[in-house]
Amino acid sequence: MTSECSDAKEVTDEMNCGLQNIFYKYVWSANWWNQGREDTQVKHLELSCCKNDSAAFQALISSDQEDMLVTRGRDALLWKGGPVQIVRCEVETDAPCKVDFLLIGLIEDDNRAMTSDVLLDEPVQFIRKRQIQPIWVELHADESAAAGQYEGKLKFYTHTMFEDEVLESELTFRLTIREQALPKPQDYSFYLDLWQHNCNIARKYDVSYWSDEHFMLLDSYLYSLAQLGQKALTLVVSEEPWSGQRSFIDAEPSDLNEYSIIPIVRRKDGQFDYDFSPLDRYVELGERHGIDRELEVFGLINIWKHDDEGYGGVVEDYPDAIRVRFFDEASGSYKFIRDICDLQAYVVVLEQHFIAKGWIDRVRVVADEPADLAIFEESLACLREMAPSLWYKAAINHTEFIRKNIEGIVDYVPALDCAAEEFEQLAQLREDVKGTFAYYVCCSPEKPNTFLSSPSIESRVIPWLAEKLKLDGFLRWNYTVWPDKPLEKLSYRPLIWKAGDTNFVYPGKNGKPLLSLRYKWLQRGIRDYEYMQLLKRNGQEDQVEEILQHVFRFEHPRELAPSSGKTAKQLYSFKVDDYDRLYQIDIEPNE
Repeated sequence: MTSECSDAKEVTDEMNCGLQNIFYKYVWSANWWNQGREDTQVKHLELSCCKNDSAAFQALISSDQEDMLVTRGRDALLWKGGPVQIVRCEVETDAPCKVDFLLIGLIEDDNRAMTSDVLLDEPVQFIRKRQIQPIWVELHADESAAAGQYEGKLKFYTHTMFEDEVLESELTFRLTIREQALPKPQDYSFYLDLWQHNCNIARKYDVSYWSDEHFMLLDSYLYSLAQLGQKALTLVVSEEPWSGQRSFIDAEPSDLNEYSIIPIVRRKDGQFDYDFSPLDRYVELGERHGIDRELEVFGLINIWKHDDEGYGGVVEDYPDAIRVRFFDEASGSYKFIRDICDLQAYVVVLEQHFIAKGWIDRVRVVADEPADLAIFEESLACLREMAPSLWYKAAINHTEFIRKNIEGIVDYVPALDCAAEEFEQLAQLREDVKGTFAYYVCCSPEKPNTFLSSPSIESRVIPWLAEKLKLDGFLRWNYTVWPDKPLEKLSYRPLIWKAGDTNFVYPGKNGKPLLSLRYKWLQRGIRDYEYMQLLKRNGQEDQVEEILQHVFRFEHPRELAPSSGKTAKQLYSFKVDDYDRLYQIDIEPNE
């Protein structure tokens, strides 16, 4: 959380070891000649965290003279290419904390520069001379951790072939655990909504959709979402609501298709059977992880249409392109609902299922960036007549949707530039609508954002900006919208989606997601937001506002819109210490 750097110590000619704060981002393309020495000057860090919190930093290692094999494991190890220096890293601490100690992997950005991002589960990495290997170190303090100061060391042992190991370097840190405790993630007040693309997860592990193997994977991925305080579960209830993310426009398309979680059968007597068991299983799995605020339903409104490419509507005389697939027992083949009465029956049964399960108040039918207001209102009127109990949520990138105040929409999520340009209208709308108000970024705006190329501080800025604009939280479409081989080539459609636009995690070999630095930076910002809420509930709003004024440089939210021409540094601070000042404010005891 908080880090203060001590004076640098002299480094050896052979190997450079040093420490950096959590927001260090290494880019390896053509390093300047002494980058390894320059970036490893710091030998000691002062850290602090609350309870139910963590303190993290990065350790760096490089060599000016030779290639190295870096490992955090204790297994016997020789390099397959012959003699090479092997560096083994260890962490020692007396802090009552769980310690994560992971090598950081490089991902190729759109400009082909290798950029640190993925936290690897592999214990060994080969690095070239003058390349830097960053290492992630995170100390987790739970609610039972005793407040106080604790010491820690990072040790680097070296050997070649069958030599005895030698302690080459030792770095130190001190952790202060504060008395204050953050809420547990399921109790966070920050409204985080990262959409889940679950079919893509199944494809990366070659398992069948909604199989037991698929749900084992989803368990791990929902756990990672829950650690961020995720509030919403994504339920896709028809085929291709995003039309494969328009992959047909790409010279080398990736499979980005998402399919319904509800199997449907039409019996030989013509009656439909709807199997809600996969949907129920997913909802119950989310509840076990504390993700239980919202069920966001996709595939009933604002389906993305591209008639010329085959992604059109299939229900005759219906304004939207809902595509509901079923198995027809009479013919032994799969078909699509084409009759409006059959579609209405499906929507009614779906609504009744949500009511019977006691979930209806949590359900939000989501419209993703409706472009045509007239068609949207017509589709909305049809659905409201079919299923009057359903409520709606809109992710909107046109300011006219904010001005319209459409009946039935209870949750508004404008794109950041819309929220900035229509800030007063949005504030007025909040007085009339009882739902949540968040904001989103996607392929735009360029700043702040969570691209691989975005400044690392911008992932932290995102929750701060929600607090500054008095919004409830943040939405992004991209948790696992991976291209076909994301660890080999994350860059996909770079003129529209910058690398990193499609994901916060990567598919790990062991069925668990590999987290990214961007995930960790966003998590830090969310925890900052939670600390602000603790201070505000304790009557210390003025101190929170003072910190916000120090971090943000704009006078009016409309300056955040690209049309203002303001640079990122003119809008918010890039200094980590400006954000860490938040934790210099102690929660004062109430008299």
